[in-house]
Amino acid sequence: MVGIVGYGAYIPRYRIKVDQIAGVWGADVQSYRKGLLVEEKSVPAPDQDTITMAVEASKRAIKRAGIDPREIGAVYVGSESHPYAVKPSGTVLAEAIGACPEVHTADLEFACKAGTEGMYLAMSLVKAGEIKYGLAVGADTSQGAPGDPLEYTTAAGAAAFIFGHDKILAEVVETYSYTTDTPDFWRREYQYYPRHGGRFTGDPAYFKHIIGAGRGIMAKAAIKPEDIKYVIFHQPNGKFPLRVGELLGFKKEQIEPGLLVTYLGNTYSGSSPLGLTATFDIAKPGDLILIVSFGSGAGSDAFLFRMTERIEEVKDLAPKTRETLEGPKVYVDYGTYAKFRKKIRKANE
Repeated sequence: MVGIVGYGAYIPRYRIKVDQIAGVWGADVQSYRKGLLVEEKSVPAPDQDTITMAVEASKRAIKRAGIDPREIGAVYVGSESHPYAVKPSGTVLAEAIGACPEVHTADLEFACKAGTEGMYLAMSLVKAGEIKYGLAVGADTSQGAPGDPLEYTTAAGAAAFIFGHDKILAEVVETYSYTTDTPDFWRREYQYYPRHGGRFTGDPAYFKHIIGAGRGIMAKAAIKPEDIKYVIFHQPNGKFPLRVGELLGFKKEQIEPGLLVTYLGNTYSGSSPLGLTATFDIAKPGDLILIVSFGSGAGSDAFLFRMTERIEEVKDLAPKTRETLEGPKVYVDYGTYAKFRKKIRKANE
């Protein structure tokens, strides 16, 4: 048996409301609210980045796991906003949490599903008997160009998971991946902001891949939507997860516990993993939980978990995700947000 033995989440306390962004660009606030189902989003402070958030989320995961971090044999950080182009985030994270120098470390990129890529690698190494524990983190300080529709949702946050053979709180039942070459979103070298293919974002990108992975894992596990207690999908906005859930046969009440985007925004590599942590916070022993990520380019990873009795022992050992999301908050205006996110740059920068 292999599964998750510890999990943790981190969300910055700063927030900006959609009204602030729309007001600056003269956009219709109500149309954005209705179209995206997003009210506000998290904003990283000037001294926060993918690494600092990954450290906080990982410390919480270690606390729930109740293990010696020196026993962690692999550390993977999935993100599309690593602070360095050439210097791994994983080495800083591994040393910050006290992992031993023999740890295997790598940074991963696959748009918004880099976090679940790390989860798959950590799980596989544990399953193969190569390591005792493996840590996987999905974290991003996602960025959208000023005035671009992405700016209304791009947010910041991190989710961390430790995989192992013992002290399991969520057993891995099945995994499945679905991938094609679909260029719906990209960022070239030296470009500060990403670009997107507009109408291709929904179909044939998001919906095709999540449906492919969702149907694939349910067929592989020989289960139906009604057998699953909760399901988490990648959350670029509030509408897409609800729509894809309906297409796959899920009810709204199965999706809502992990649906954070309305007051969090899209945390890219941390999006569906953060939804998973929120769902773990309320899950009961025996519950089946499905997560299906999505990354532009494009692909989806699906994991089916069965909760164990241990989930009840560890929930309260670290801050719960929705408690972190709900406060305390510090709201900023667009000028402060632009300064924090370095949207206003000096001529020599």
